[in-house]
Amino acid sequence: MNPTYHLLTAALLLISCSITTATASPTPPLPAYKGWQKSERKVVTDKKSLFYGIHYIYADPKAIAGYRAGNRFPEGSRIVVEHFLIKGGDTAADGPKNMVVLMKKDKKQQATGGWLYVGYTAAGKPSGLDPVKNCFECHQKDAAARDYIFSSIADFPVKGAQP
Repeated sequence: MNPTYHLLTAALLLISCSITTATASPTPPLPAYKGWQKSERKVVTDKKSLFYGIHYIYADPKAIAGYRAGNRFPEGSRIVVEHFLIKGGDTAADGPKNMVVLMKKDKKQQATGGWLYVGYTAAGKPSGLDPVKNCFECHQKDAAARDYIFSSIADFPVKGAQP
């Protein structure tokens, strides 16, 4: 074949890949959240629940301000939830971590109430969680009046977190 044909084909393929990459919204990396305010331990014992297990919520300073304002969160607020399995049916013991979820206030995310939802594996890699089906449908149904957030400032009894 003509070398010009191969060059043209390669160039078109490269442009096509560049356009796809530029238009796809990349999954943000999991932020370093261990220094954020941490909630009390929450336990969900309903085995039919997607959230069966033990949870800890971490809120960055903007999110804490949003909690203090009655769940009115400023743009850029970030909340991370760690999910652990229940160890051998004993709710007193945390089992292995099974997932991590990030919520970030982002007005561009109109399909999910102005929140970006991202799921990660226990190792911090993107899990491919469907933000509408796996997250927003429940948040919309049960927490729409609280800016789509189930938790409140009362979940953060750490010094300085109270209103």
